[in-house]
Amino acid sequence: MSAARPKNGARATSSRGVLLVVLAFLFLATGCRGKSQEPAAHDDAGSKGAPKRIVSLSPSTTEALFVIGAGKEVVGRSRYCDWPKEVLALPQVGGYVDPSLEAILALKPDLVTGARGPAGAAITERLEQRGIATYFPKTENFAEIDTMIRGLGERTGHVEQASAQLGSMHRRIADIEKAVGQKPPVRVLLVFGLAPLSVAGPEGFADEMIRHAGGINVVTGGGAYPTIGVERVMSLDPDVIVNAAMAESHGNERITKDAPGWSNVRAVKTDHVVSITDESVLRPGPRIADGLATLAKAIHPDVPLDAAAAGRTSPP
Repeated sequence: MSAARPKNGARATSSRGVLLVVLAFLFLATGCRGKSQEPAAHDDAGSKGAPKRIVSLSPSTTEALFVIGAGKEVVGRSRYCDWPKEVLALPQVGGYVDPSLEAILALKPDLVTGARGPAGAAITERLEQRGIATYFPKTENFAEIDTMIRGLGERTGHVEQASAQLGSMHRRIADIEKAVGQKPPVRVLLVFGLAPLSVAGPEGFADEMIRHAGGINVVTGGGAYPTIGVERVMSLDPDVIVNAAMAESHGNERITKDAPGWSNVRAVKTDHVVSITDESVLRPGPRIADGLATLAKAIHPDVPLDAAAAGRTSPP
């Protein structure tokens, strides 16, 4: 919706594995990543009543808690949680792959939540051994994002607010799809990182975003977030390049007609390279309609999006 400010965010490195983890939380991050086998939730979460103290370890779950009206119960966050602005005042308990059990326990939570990821089942098991409920759902596609928001609503006593948020989100997505549906699909390359060149593949949340935004992903193999060379980009020859390499220094200036190899790519030659700095584009959470509107405008700049489609999500 991964990944995917992918940012639930950080700088790419020469290690492909580290790069994918970083990208997952650069944008969303929280959800732009490979498959994981850890349990999605503690089955008894919320059975003792709505939690009063919640620690959220991913931007996607933090944002969902706030939009459904449970923000006042959030007492801790990951270092990548940065929306809404109120969360910046909350204590940090580490990152996506390195949450601090000690910091979490110091906040005395009765629910710890986050997107499923490489921290593994260890943190979940250690928390549940102490009687702390956990909820770590997958957020790798639109349907799983719905399930995450609904699940948080059930666990926090905000079922009606979660349902209202989902209804609004679905209506805005439908409006955007209707608007771009009047235009022929555009061949798109979505770039996450430039050193190495990491792009949206066919098996991730970003690919689904491209399709809903009226595009066709030119990358058809290599998993969710493959790395490719400029020569491969030349052979794919996309109509539009969406550059979302937000973490890299001068990332919006590095795909140009003067850059080696790029001058031969159709999108570069025709000035159809669009830089995106809106983290909601690849953050698989309740702001996916915001990100979809931004991505749709990047792919189809001449398509008007009405106020309902282009309006921004905000906490109640």
